[in-house]
Amino acid sequence: MSDNHDEFVNPVPGEPGDQTRDSQFDVPDDASGLDADAAADVPEEGSAAERAASGSSAGPSAEDEPSDWEKLAQERTLDLQRLHAEYVNYKRRVDRDRHVARDKGIQTVVNDLLPVLDSITAAREHGDLAGAFKMVADELEKVTTKHGLVTFGEVGDPFDPNLHEALMHVPYEGEHDVTVVSAVMQRGAKLGDHVIRPARVGVADPS
Repeated sequence: MSDNHDEFVNPVPGEPGDQTRDSQFDVPDDASGLDADAAADVPEEGSAAERAASGSSAGPSAEDEPSDWEKLAQERTLDLQRLHAEYVNYKRRVDRDRHVARDKGIQTVVNDLLPVLDSITAAREHGDLAGAFKMVADELEKVTTKHGLVTFGEVGDPFDPNLHEALMHVPYEGEHDVTVVSAVMQRGAKLGDHVIRPARVGVADPS
């Protein structure tokens, strides 16, 4: 019985019989510092100067780039400037066209009134302009003068082919170095700087 009992007795730790089991769980005393030393020995990727250089070469940061709102504001500002320029050009064209249309309308009316004004001038020269008819004639001439109508063509004026239409030669008393108007058959008319009817005249050559 004593032999069988000795076969099942567990060895006491520390005794020679326990060496096999202890050898399976032996851990070096400095094992806790292996990972820390290994991590400390791993070199960092690039030096501080290299990291700084790589950061600077990456281009402008997100803070330097305009935001979406700033880009939208710039686009809308350009649209408004373009629209304003188009409106200014359109207004200039409209004003110019309105002015041209007004001048054409005045010229049309004045051309229709020229025969009436010629009759008034002839009546005045013959002394037939008096009474109520004279008042109407004066008012009509005021209106046409207000709109820029000017009549021209007097005896003795230097002949100007841009203003006069020579119909015949008529002797003119007195000395003159240039061709002059010696007779007026029909006075000319100007509306502003535009000649709407040249004066029909007789001329005399230099003496």
